[in-house]
Amino acid sequence: MSTTRLRGSIAPMVTPFRPDGSFDEAGMVRLIDWHLANGTHAISVTGTTGEPSALSLEERERVMAVAMKAIRGRAPFVPGTGTGNYEETLRLTRVAKELGADAALIIVPYYARPSQEGLYRHFRGIAEAVDIPIIIYNIPGRTAVNMAPATMARLRRDCPGIIGVKESNKDFEHVSHVLHQCGRDFLVYSGIELLCYPMLAIGGAGHVSATANVMPREVAEIYNLVAAGRHAEALDLHYRLLPLNEVLFVETNPGPLKHAMGLMGLIHPTLRLPLCEPSAENRSKVRQVLERYGIQLKQEAQA
Repeated sequence: MSTTRLRGSIAPMVTPFRPDGSFDEAGMVRLIDWHLANGTHAISVTGTTGEPSALSLEERERVMAVAMKAIRGRAPFVPGTGTGNYEETLRLTRVAKELGADAALIIVPYYARPSQEGLYRHFRGIAEAVDIPIIIYNIPGRTAVNMAPATMARLRRDCPGIIGVKESNKDFEHVSHVLHQCGRDFLVYSGIELLCYPMLAIGGAGHVSATANVMPREVAEIYNLVAAGRHAEALDLHYRLLPLNEVLFVETNPGPLKHAMGLMGLIHPTLRLPLCEPSAENRSKVRQVLERYGIQLKQEAQA
């Protein structure tokens, strides 16, 4: 598959739940249709924003299957298939391959804090076992380990199937070294909302921004403007989205995000424990910011 199709805004979707906490399949289908009608370039599910650690492996497989069927080939599909367990990651990545996903987004193993050699062997093993394009998901704040640019470059050299990285890493020196050592054709995506435009400016391929769940058209447009060489307009949009990007992370993602989407009538804002609804003060902040953007809201989201 040409990697051209994997550039732009890859929306990291929430997993919609019914009030009883069960997976809302119809809600997922509606959200995917809404994303694609609003210019989202590609869809991802069961990444950090999708509460994967609160889903069983069977539920993750079902979420991927429902999403793949709903997309109907209208956009690339990049599900998150990583876990902290090697065999489970292999299982989910094989399911993604069988479903026909365009790539798999695989998180650096969390909690174990493996060495760089351990990271290399983990990703090389997956790449050799499953013939699917792989995008590494490097998010030190969640995993407690940072994949070094040299390790990424080694994987790029030894594993043709590893095509890119989602960098939820605020260190732009690190990101610059990734692009320099892996090659500027390596697909590097911003996983930090406030860095979507800056990442494109240094050669990034796009972004995986939770804000796309609220304003998908605007998040996709940042990429479209940069691709068209309209950097001044992209910069204006970058700053326009700043208050929304900040308030959606006033508590752990996706708590504020699901509250915002509940206010918009897109989902029921159910979270699975140990996550819960934001505090009353932060719910008020979310509402105030949405109102400033002129987004039509319901009277109140249910807790």
